[in-house]
Amino acid sequence: MSRVAIIGGGAAGMMAAVAAARAGNRVQLYEKNEKLGKKIFITGKGRCNLTNACEAEEMLAAVVHNARFLYSSFYTFTNQDMMAFLEENGCPVKVERGSRVFPESDKSSDVIRVLSGSLKKLGVDVRLLEEVGSLEWEQGQITGLVLKKGGHKVLADAVVVATGGLSYPSTGSTGDGYRFAREAGHSVTPLSPALVPLKVKELQVVQKLQGLSLRNVQVRLKGGRKVRYEAFGEMLFTHFGVSGPVILSASSRVADELKKGELELSVDLKPALDPEQLDGRILRDFEEMKNKRFKNALVHLLPSKLIPVVVERSGISPEKPVHEVTRAERRRLQEEIKDFKLTVTGLRDYNEAVITQGGISVREVNPATMESKLVRGLYFAGEVLDLDAMTGGYNLQIAWSTGYLAGLSAGGGISKEKEQR
Repeated sequence: MSRVAIIGGGAAGMMAAVAAARAGNRVQLYEKNEKLGKKIFITGKGRCNLTNACEAEEMLAAVVHNARFLYSSFYTFTNQDMMAFLEENGCPVKVERGSRVFPESDKSSDVIRVLSGSLKKLGVDVRLLEEVGSLEWEQGQITGLVLKKGGHKVLADAVVVATGGLSYPSTGSTGDGYRFAREAGHSVTPLSPALVPLKVKELQVVQKLQGLSLRNVQVRLKGGRKVRYEAFGEMLFTHFGVSGPVILSASSRVADELKKGELELSVDLKPALDPEQLDGRILRDFEEMKNKRFKNALVHLLPSKLIPVVVERSGISPEKPVHEVTRAERRRLQEEIKDFKLTVTGLRDYNEAVITQGGISVREVNPATMESKLVRGLYFAGEVLDLDAMTGGYNLQIAWSTGYLAGLSAGGGISKEKEQR
């Protein structure tokens, strides 16, 4: 029986504790907050998009950085394993659009309840309001940790660092794990907010549209002539720029590009219609409203909040009778609808970021065990590592899978599994 200490009571930390305890070890979990799973509680607007029901290869394709590193962990503890774990412990799940998986109750608290209940059943010693100050090791082997309050030393044969990143700092994600890793000789790649809203230059435009949600639009982000990201989905206008699922995913793909300069965002408001079909649709609407002014003739084509903005940007007089709108003017209207342009200037901060991009370099971690290549008995799991993915439950699956593998390895469970085969 080994003494395993887990730092962090989030998704990766709790799953690491479950795996280490199942392997028959004495496990202590240290969480500086007053309760477990604070970030899980707010994910998916409180509904908790806990994983994605797609095939493993599709899961890996959704990973933005270092997908190959995740092969072992994704296959050791799969998305199906996670769903089964919840189902078997009294939390039925459901699959929604895009293969996103949620608890059937739509309550993230049910996911936390299963995890904390499992820790209790397995005899994990959960220490809430206990902040770890540093790690201890001798001759390249972990020996334990030191608590921040009182400097009390805790002996351990293995330590799993699952402290999260920098996103949503109110949940306790304040970068402690990066410091622990650096002190142990590890390098940390550049950090930035990810799955985060985007800021735009045209504030007067987006503030007029604030609160407007658009479904089924095509977005394209370009740097110079090169398309950096293109996708179809839902977006939202805010007082500072744009948000919504398709924009959050875009932010992860273009974060590095935005460090170099502004990007052009083009929104196709009617992607199902090509220019010729759109012109036909406009002509039909104009025919139906031939006695109306241009500003009142787009009610069937666009959301009401968007009409005055598109009218202004088209350069067509809003008071012009519809039957006087020329072919050239119609073409300008089409272009505005098919290519609604905004200038993206940067990302919002960590307070609004779902995850952190960057982290402990995976080159210095063994992907088959999640153990440090520099200090024996030191393991890393979850968002603290340089791993991130798109929206859709993939990032939580990274936490479950890496956490499970780290806990299993830290507790000698992998060697036991091999012996049983």
